[in-house]
Amino acid sequence: MTSPGTGFFGRLNWDALPVTGLIQNPNANEIVANAAAAIVLVGVVVVVGLLSWFRLWTPLWRDWLTSVDHKKIGIMYVVFAIVMLARGVLEGVVMRAQQAAGPGDGFLEAEHFAELFSTHGTIMIFFVAVPFVFGIANYVVPLMIGARDVAFPRLNQISLGLTVSSGMMLMVSLVVGRFSTGGWTAYPPYTGAAFNPGVGPDYWIWAIVVSGVGTTLTGINFAVTIYKMRAPGMTFMRLPMYCWTIICSSILIVFAMPPLGVAALLLAADRYLDFHFFTNDLGGNMMNYANLFWLFGHPEVYLLVLPAYGIYSEVFATFSAKRLYGYNSLVIATMSIAVLSFTVWLHHFFTMGQSALINAVFGIATMLIAIPTGVKVYDWMATLWRGRIRFSVPMLYGLAFLMLFVIGGLSGVILANPTVDYQVHNTLFLVAHFHNVLLPGVLFGLLAAYNYWFPKAFGFRLNEFWGRVTVALWTVGFLLTFMPLYFVGLMGMPRRSFSYDDPSFHPFMIVAIVGALVITCALFSVLIQLWVSIRDREKTRVPVGDPWDGRTLEWSIPSPPPPYNFAIIPTVTDRDDFAAAKDKGAAYPTPDAYEDIELPRNTGIGFVLCVLSGVWMFALVWWIWWLAALMTVLMILVVIVWTFDDSTELTIPAEEVRKDHEAWLARVHGEKAVDRDFETSPENRGLARPDLEVIT
Repeated sequence: MTSPGTGFFGRLNWDALPVTGLIQNPNANEIVANAAAAIVLVGVVVVVGLLSWFRLWTPLWRDWLTSVDHKKIGIMYVVFAIVMLARGVLEGVVMRAQQAAGPGDGFLEAEHFAELFSTHGTIMIFFVAVPFVFGIANYVVPLMIGARDVAFPRLNQISLGLTVSSGMMLMVSLVVGRFSTGGWTAYPPYTGAAFNPGVGPDYWIWAIVVSGVGTTLTGINFAVTIYKMRAPGMTFMRLPMYCWTIICSSILIVFAMPPLGVAALLLAADRYLDFHFFTNDLGGNMMNYANLFWLFGHPEVYLLVLPAYGIYSEVFATFSAKRLYGYNSLVIATMSIAVLSFTVWLHHFFTMGQSALINAVFGIATMLIAIPTGVKVYDWMATLWRGRIRFSVPMLYGLAFLMLFVIGGLSGVILANPTVDYQVHNTLFLVAHFHNVLLPGVLFGLLAAYNYWFPKAFGFRLNEFWGRVTVALWTVGFLLTFMPLYFVGLMGMPRRSFSYDDPSFHPFMIVAIVGALVITCALFSVLIQLWVSIRDREKTRVPVGDPWDGRTLEWSIPSPPPPYNFAIIPTVTDRDDFAAAKDKGAAYPTPDAYEDIELPRNTGIGFVLCVLSGVWMFALVWWIWWLAALMTVLMILVVIVWTFDDSTELTIPAEEVRKDHEAWLARVHGEKAVDRDFETSPENRGLARPDLEVIT
């Protein structure tokens, strides 16, 4: 058995602090590590100070941390994702700077560089892309299907809490101890106790296990919500395309996340209990880990990119003033991609010993995914064709996606050929490929969604100028950073190399660091856009709720929506129901009667489990067994006690609903409708003049 910690604090001691390393060995590598830790600590102090200065602790607890409103949970997911995005991007810049230093050792040590690419990959996949996708879906899906909330609101809050506590573990690893050096895939034997006895792999294991539980619960929640909570008349073939992509992603989550959890727990058993599931010379087999991980890993790509496809579908249709072209084929293509994504995992390790026949089968299966993906691209282009296109910020993200994603997709088809994969495997060509897919395919889509639905969430539009600047910076930064990696990959530069000897790589690395700095500017421009938008919000308010001449149900209610979403649950008669209602002049009906509305009451269960699970993970990482046992007992007790709480519903009287709704209807009838040409002007108060020529 692995030697257990015997002290009161397990294996935690002063050497775990990065400042100890700086004192013992002051150099550039330790300065970078301590600077990162200092940024985390200063950030915590600033946030606590601001909350205390403005006396926001009470409203933060009452209105946000205990809320089960899907809209607020969605916003908290997005805020969390943006915070983690900042760390992920900055780590990428440090890595590119290390490689741009030229042949030699640079300013980082090899182990520190390995930590960086491990945390960068883990953060960007599990704690940026996933929570960003969940945040948008949480906010939008119930509004799109005409529901008051998700199917399990409290479970939704718990899922958020587990995701946040896991992400915080990665932040803690900057300040206490070191993170894993085994990459985001955490392959043994690199992450085994014999090779890496430190705490790094344990941080990865428990963050992945706990966040995986939260992710799986969210997938179940969304699937049940779309199956069971749709408004009357909203058949499956009337679902907005975005909801189709969410339900397919939810199914992927439910089936893909368990293999990852199993792989991580078996790795934990190897490390903590001296099992040898993945030790080749002691009866185990490392390939079991590779297969389990990629059973999750490849569907993971599509559970992230499918929602982005749905976002682009909504954006292209709205800003082209046309119905989405080829709806049925897009639905079939989405389901086809979801199914095929489970048949291709082996292409991630063509070079790891299986037969040529097996490689050929998985190579062909991989190439097949290009067919439904191509159908989608053609449908989107057909939607744009002869549309009345407005080059607004979401549309600009969409156009950048169309051009860049096709390049990334084609490089994926090239890699699907095992003979080619043998030549470029484990080179920067691969790094260029998946960044070429995930940045335009996922991140651009999520930023498009952020700009598209922000007015719905907060009641005012984001600044258009800074939005365009941000699009340009992301696009140029992406091209400069990752296109050179295709070339150095073909030239043979291995991925995850903290240094190199071939001087011919150096010019490409110089271009890449310039691009990384441009991406950093893009990140800051996102914050500037938000700041300017808040400052000028009185000029961009859209209280009526339909600033883009939208087509789906979320645009038929006020901005921001009331807690109950819809005063009266709508009856759906068309795929683009709100657009059809505007076409008929029946978009804002006055209900005959109102009813009391029941909503879930606030609870602190999600926040409590967030804190307890965070302490539990920390105790396991540092072998503080008494604390881990205590947290386990407390979590069980909290859940048991919580189940006895029978005051779970809150009733909003019909009279209150009537007053609020009629006040909003009066505002609707008092506002002047604006044409699409003026939708970015102060005249746009959220009442669009429908483009009648192209609605039907």
